[in-house]
Amino acid sequence: MSKYSPSYGQVNTEYAKRMFTTPPDDDGPVWMVNLMKYRTEATYADGTKGVSGKEADDRYAPTKILREIGAEIPFFGDVIATPFGDGTQWDRVAVVKYPTRRSFLEMQNRKDFQKKHEHKDAGMEFTFVIGCQPVSPQPAMRPDTSIWSTVEHPPTDEDGPIMVVHVIRYEDGDQNTHMEQYQNTAAGPAAKIGGGAAAWFNVEGTIMGDGRSWDEVRFNAFPSMKSFMSEVFNDPERQEAANEHRARAIADTYALIVRPTIDTFTTQGPV
Repeated sequence: MSKYSPSYGQVNTEYAKRMFTTPPDDDGPVWMVNLMKYRTEATYADGTKGVSGKEADDRYAPTKILREIGAEIPFFGDVIATPFGDGTQWDRVAVVKYPTRRSFLEMQNRKDFQKKHEHKDAGMEFTFVIGCQPVSPQPAMRPDTSIWSTVEHPPTDEDGPIMVVHVIRYEDGDQNTHMEQYQNTAAGPAAKIGGGAAAWFNVEGTIMGDGRSWDEVRFNAFPSMKSFMSEVFNDPERQEAANEHRARAIADTYALIVRPTIDTFTTQGPV
């Protein structure tokens, strides 16, 4: 990692060291999940202003560099609501799949990357960058896009598909008890509208954040916001029971509703 200390979060040097010292034979792909909150107005080191934080991040977007190192962007979208969390209203979520952990770290020291990074530093208020490895949910829990055109609230130009992104830290010992009961309670209604687990990840470390650790990140796809709201939350008693299991399982969380502009998770999973 670069010795530069960014203004928008804390670098987890312990995780960086683990990544950099991974033997080449043991290294492999890592999915970096990025939660982004922008400044209202970007502030550059030379005092330049006049663009929003989002516009500054658009200038930063190192897509050419990512292609050159063999990285891919399987998911990218704008946050339209943050219903669960500590009050932080996130702006975007992006996932970058790097071919190796070392490639992610070495990118930080490229001169062309560092030159573009001034835009991120100017526009970003805070970010989590969470290193993840995919897990395989049961096939029956995958989203069924083949029925999206026939559900009560199909995707439209005004209300297209959404991804509900959950960032989770579990209570000790509850990952495989109450969370499973929550999943079983919620899975049936979601399946009826074609919704389901697009991509689930175990967290191996958080390279950028505020010192908190996380256990899982889940991407659950739905055909539209209306379908999500009307079908998943239309049974108050079932929802109350599900939320009780959820509350007992989870120690800390964010839930973000995202409108994707890039999404290969829903149709392919985290390949």
